[in-house]
Amino acid sequence: MASKRTLKPKELTASELRWKCDPSLFEFESTTELEPIESIVGQERALKALKLGVDINAPGYNIYIAGLSGTGKQTSVKQLLEKISTSCPQLYDYVYVNNFQDPDYPVLLIFPAGKAKEFKKDIGTLISFLRENIPVHLESESYVNKRKAVLDLYKDQQKNLLGEFEERLRKDGFSLGQVQVGDVTRPDIVPLVENKPVALFQLNALVDEGKLTEENVKQINNKYEVWEEELYKVFKQGMKIEQEIQNKASELEKSEVETIIKGALSDILEKYKDEKVLKYLADVKSSILNHLQIFKGQKPESESAEGLSVDYYRDYEVNIILDNSDTKKSPVIVELTPNSTNLFGTIEKSNDGRGGFYADFNRIKAGSLLKANGGYLVLRAIHLFEEPGVWQRLKRVLNYRQLEIQDAFSFYPLSPSILKPEPIEINAKIILMGSNYIYSLLSGYEDDFKKIFKVKADFDDEITRTNEIMVEYARVIKKLIRNENLLEFNKSAIAYLLELAARYAGNKQKLTTRFSFLADVAREASFWAKQNKKSIVSATHVKTAYAQARERHTLPEDKITEMIMENSILIETSGERVGCINGLAVYGNDYYAFGKPVRITSSVALGMGGFINVEREAGLSGKTYDKGVLIISGYIRETFGKNFPLSFTANFVFEQSYGPIDGDSASAAEIFTLISALSELPIKQSYAVTGSVNQKGEIQPIGGVNEKIEGFYDICAKRGLTRKQGVIIPVQNVKDLMLRDDIVQAVKRKEFHIFPIGKIEDGVQILLGKEAGKRNASGHYTKDSVFDIVDQKLKHMYEKAKNPFKTREDAHKKNKPVRSNRNDSPRK
Repeated sequence: MASKRTLKPKELTASELRWKCDPSLFEFESTTELEPIESIVGQERALKALKLGVDINAPGYNIYIAGLSGTGKQTSVKQLLEKISTSCPQLYDYVYVNNFQDPDYPVLLIFPAGKAKEFKKDIGTLISFLRENIPVHLESESYVNKRKAVLDLYKDQQKNLLGEFEERLRKDGFSLGQVQVGDVTRPDIVPLVENKPVALFQLNALVDEGKLTEENVKQINNKYEVWEEELYKVFKQGMKIEQEIQNKASELEKSEVETIIKGALSDILEKYKDEKVLKYLADVKSSILNHLQIFKGQKPESESAEGLSVDYYRDYEVNIILDNSDTKKSPVIVELTPNSTNLFGTIEKSNDGRGGFYADFNRIKAGSLLKANGGYLVLRAIHLFEEPGVWQRLKRVLNYRQLEIQDAFSFYPLSPSILKPEPIEINAKIILMGSNYIYSLLSGYEDDFKKIFKVKADFDDEITRTNEIMVEYARVIKKLIRNENLLEFNKSAIAYLLELAARYAGNKQKLTTRFSFLADVAREASFWAKQNKKSIVSATHVKTAYAQARERHTLPEDKITEMIMENSILIETSGERVGCINGLAVYGNDYYAFGKPVRITSSVALGMGGFINVEREAGLSGKTYDKGVLIISGYIRETFGKNFPLSFTANFVFEQSYGPIDGDSASAAEIFTLISALSELPIKQSYAVTGSVNQKGEIQPIGGVNEKIEGFYDICAKRGLTRKQGVIIPVQNVKDLMLRDDIVQAVKRKEFHIFPIGKIEDGVQILLGKEAGKRNASGHYTKDSVFDIVDQKLKHMYEKAKNPFKTREDAHKKNKPVRSNRNDSPRK
């Protein structure tokens, strides 16, 4: 019984090629009748996740906002944080002060918001008061008398000690004198001869004069040595008394000053009850008492530099690194340049006046992370990787909730600061905005990423089209009009903008939520309306804006079209060719993508059933394309390799392609070229094909269907439409069609044809002009069908490959030479 003929696939009608938004659906005539929308349209899932992350105040509940640009991520964050920032938590001021025990480890003091300024003022007033009053008090008559009494007491002891010693000397014929040794004058013992002091070196002269005998000189020298030891003891005892004088004077000085300090500190101690603050004040008191010479207006003994202006009171300053006195709402910081300094703060260096650099607690500066403490810090993920080490350091802060302000890295030959300020506890919520690609990389390669970013808010780039949603889109345009002072839009302009939104979404039933694209078109449409002296924007102006925007980016498209028209790139739009087909490729990306035809060819020869991907062999193919070629081999083996082994080798190639190729949308076209090459049936060059395929021969949807159809149509239109040209697309892509009006009209006039197919057999019938055929119960295809022809050809090739010598013998019998592919010796 003859098999039932397969019907030719039905081509699409003009009404199926584009969704037209009917302006009559709107109850308003123009946007003047609308109120702008304040909420974000179509992002309920993302907003719900965002609100959850903001409301949960627990470690790790930082938020990663994922989605394409233009979907409203930043606007959503701004609106949400503006609402919640009114409920301000307890905020604090952060202060670094000197660590008097170890200056390399500055001390952190934390105050309620607004109190740091008071503390700084109080300390400044304290130091100023002491600078003025300590010298005055130490010069007062009362203190001078007390000091004189102490000094007189010890001076009397020194005087008595020396008087007693000198009296003993005189009784033994010596006196106390002074000797000049270089620039130093020191006490010395001098012998008395005839009640006159005589130096030791003059004694021998007195012997010569007969005033002394040598025995007398010897006795004097012996006594001198004894008294010299006694002098050393007396001198040592005198130094001890001198030290006691200094200590008593210092104790008196400190005692007198301490009374002043206690009085000055009394009010401050009552005002601040924090233990760390009280300890710091005690350290300040001790430091002042230990450095009274500064407050007396004297230079420290350790400072010997001349001609340098040195502030000896820097140690008592208060460095406020964060002042929240004027912050009435929860802080929301958007850091646009999150480098190490801006994000974490730094320790600046100052010139010390001697050619060197120094850093102290006064040079510690806060970053945006500390400024957002108790609030929210908004960052873009991509910027965190622009400076080495920023991401790793941010992870440490979020893991341990401790911020350590460090010296910023410098390429200049400066030694790093050895300061290690006390860490600050961080309680800021980090909101990180980025793409899904970055999220997948971080979650895949960073073990603790999901631990510190537990909430993901995914912004969708499309929304299902409904009448209510379309009205909300109109209100979004109204908001743009009000914010940027644009012309009002009539409902025809809104309708065409919605059609563009559907095209951007790539689906007639969807609208894009990437409002930045629509906003650009709306701005330019308002511009063109003003250029035309119109008071309201209509659909004509929107079409002009869209066309002008595309024209600004069509130079590469025009260049390729020019090369095709000049036959520099070989593309045929009429006639028939064996093993040759027009595939469709998309160039560019996103908003300004365009499609153009590309020639795909296949060649076959006897072999072992292998498929050679020329693009892969040349290193120009991507993984998805390579996968598509492997799927093709699976389909061919299942379709034609069940009754005998496949004995051919096939080559696939994108002709005149010199750059990388990826994607599997050409796999259906490659199967058609292979079937044509095997069957030797020509393919109609008036058609272009796009579509992915699986191993069962089912056509799968692809992307960029509108651009691909328009690209082939433009070439055909420039060469002249023959009423036989068209494009074959996957049936699943029919819902995605939002073609240009000129193509819709061409299809309506039957000048161009678009066929949706669901399986390879449908495309075979259109391209080769014969039915593909079906396998019957005996395992053979419908007689004289394309698949039957291919099956017979493959069987013949198998026989030739199995017994090549039989082919040689048959040729000899007919006196026909045969070229063998094998280097075998003749059979004997």
